[in-house]
Amino acid sequence: MPLTAFLIKRFSTKKLYITALFILVAGLIVCTAAKSFPMLMAGRVLQACSNGITTSLAQVVLLTIYPPERKGTIMGWYGLSVGAAPVIAPTIAGLFVDTVGWRMIFIVTLCILTAALICAFICFDNVLDTENRRFDVVSFILSIFAFGGLTLGIGNISRGITNPISAVPLMIGIIGSAFFILRQLKMEQPFLELRVFSNRRFTISVLGSMFLYFVMMGGSVIMPLYVQTILGKSATVSGLVTLPGSLAMAIVSPFAGKIYDKVGMKKLAVSGAAGLLISSVGMFFITLETPVWAASALFIIRCISIGCVMMPFVTWGVTGISSDNTAHGNALITSLRTIAGAIGFAVFVGIMTFVSSVSAEKYGENAGIHGLNMAFLGMTFVSLIMLFISLFCIGKKSDME
Repeated sequence: MPLTAFLIKRFSTKKLYITALFILVAGLIVCTAAKSFPMLMAGRVLQACSNGITTSLAQVVLLTIYPPERKGTIMGWYGLSVGAAPVIAPTIAGLFVDTVGWRMIFIVTLCILTAALICAFICFDNVLDTENRRFDVVSFILSIFAFGGLTLGIGNISRGITNPISAVPLMIGIIGSAFFILRQLKMEQPFLELRVFSNRRFTISVLGSMFLYFVMMGGSVIMPLYVQTILGKSATVSGLVTLPGSLAMAIVSPFAGKIYDKVGMKKLAVSGAAGLLISSVGMFFITLETPVWAASALFIIRCISIGCVMMPFVTWGVTGISSDNTAHGNALITSLRTIAGAIGFAVFVGIMTFVSSVSAEKYGENAGIHGLNMAFLGMTFVSLIMLFISLFCIGKKSDME
């Protein structure tokens, strides 16, 4: 993801997009033919490389070709894919796993992406200006150590901060980040423009996006664990529990974009943070006797809240910086919120697992649900921070201009 700012500036839009789709198709073929876990993981890494490019590229294209008064609306429609699709996917995947096997997940996706690749050759145009920029190998290597080390180290932190599998990459990530930041600030034409953080609005949008992904990824992982591990339901049931929330997010996202264009960021941010707070508090009081539809209803509130702020945060932040730095701003938001999502995944699953294990003797069969309650208590505090930022750090509609 940090590399995408350079790629978008250096290569034509069509060539970069088609290359990314080719990488994605190659990854899907590898996963479909996988005979072992390492081979499956290799295919997933290829898919992740493609996703890192297309996620940032799509946002930069949309924010470039549409006028300011329509940017919120179009980013709301784009939010359908990046917001609703990852939550709908478990429902479809659960059906495949329970009926025809896991390989069908990749086969169906491969068919869809092959059609998209053909359409790209026919329909896609070059819409972004390019520059003959020098590739800074040192910065790229430092970015790998920085972003990769932090993500890997934090992702394994539930195994213990002193465990080498988390401590070593985390230390590498911290040191790599320090050298990466110093190098970018000294360069006249940096690999990744970090000076955009001098813009208060952009910085607040990055913090808001990070807190959002921190809570969103934690909740998205814990909900299936709750249905399958604690309640003992099937993967299909787990998917069906989260499906209404996915549909709600799909409906809300375009409307959130239109609302952003009309009233600005503040009201959306406050509403979204308040909804996340309500859903997290509700899940804190969930018990084994609570009907599963109640958890599904709370998840709907959660998804609606996420739909209200996910893409508006990006739109609000990136439109606050110069158009020359749009690619850099998108790369930074995408990279940092991904790291925040990895932290949320590790922290909240770690809380749930740790509390469940230490309270097993005291709570018995309720230990698992007690761990879930504590994880959502943590999300409640993070939601409160988001609400504080929304109330006191985001200005009114006039700040958009």
